[in-house]
Amino acid sequence: MKRSPDNKRYIKMKNFLIITNKQKDKKLALSGHVRSMLESRGASCQICHAYKKDDTEPIEIPEGTECILVIGGDGTILNAASRLIGSNIPLLGINRGRLGFLAEIDVHELDMAIDDLMADHYQLEKRIMLRADVYREGECLISYTVLNDVVVSHADFGRATGFSVLINDTLSDSYRADGVIVCTPTGATGYNLSAGGPIINPTCKNFVITPVCPHSLATRSVVLAKEDTVTIEVEDLRGTKKEQAVVSFDGKEGIHIRTGDQVRIRRAEEVTPFIKTREVGFTKILKEKLV
Repeated sequence: MKRSPDNKRYIKMKNFLIITNKQKDKKLALSGHVRSMLESRGASCQICHAYKKDDTEPIEIPEGTECILVIGGDGTILNAASRLIGSNIPLLGINRGRLGFLAEIDVHELDMAIDDLMADHYQLEKRIMLRADVYREGECLISYTVLNDVVVSHADFGRATGFSVLINDTLSDSYRADGVIVCTPTGATGYNLSAGGPIINPTCKNFVITPVCPHSLATRSVVLAKEDTVTIEVEDLRGTKKEQAVVSFDGKEGIHIRTGDQVRIRRAEEVTPFIKTREVGFTKILKEKLV
């Protein structure tokens, strides 16, 4: 049996919940197959029939659930993670998408992975999350907790605007850019990677600021400590005081903000626990997914 860093033994899992992307698991065929596999090994398993990928409300979790299996791509896993905040129930992703950075196993690995779960042969990775608070004239408009990233971008696609970025309330830089990404290590292989940001091992506690298409040859990403706080403010770049931007959370449609509004981002108290059943290093996963 694997042990956690604090040397506590993991609880033997017997009660499972399946959350599935019904667009990728037609007629819940794979979900039913996974449930049958678990039940044949003496476990109890329920399927969340009410789950819809675009919903935002918390997912109702049956009492006694010890592990949640998420069938789909990274988007499904991100959505599930955001709707399970505070449950502290570990997730195991089963990839039915394309890249599947968040999914631990592919369909052909199901037998071995379930055997490992039932034998308690697994490890837990507690991934950090970010808390974003959006302020207007000192009033908090909305708060959101994300696993991947917070993105502030101009409301009109392809148009740059100005963004002041403060770290711990001290001005760090002013970007004229299409947007600014603040991401966790988990989110580093998403939009951040496409924007030229660094790849970070997902077990790290740092987070990253990456400008999107900055109008500068000297602008680079900044890697922050876990204690830092980032504030992004929309600048009055054109002297009209009417600059418009959008804040999105984990790729979901966000809210519109304007000149003077602030987005304050810090490490969240919550984490998302992921199950690791394979002894595969992060660099090998990168090679498999990105080549």
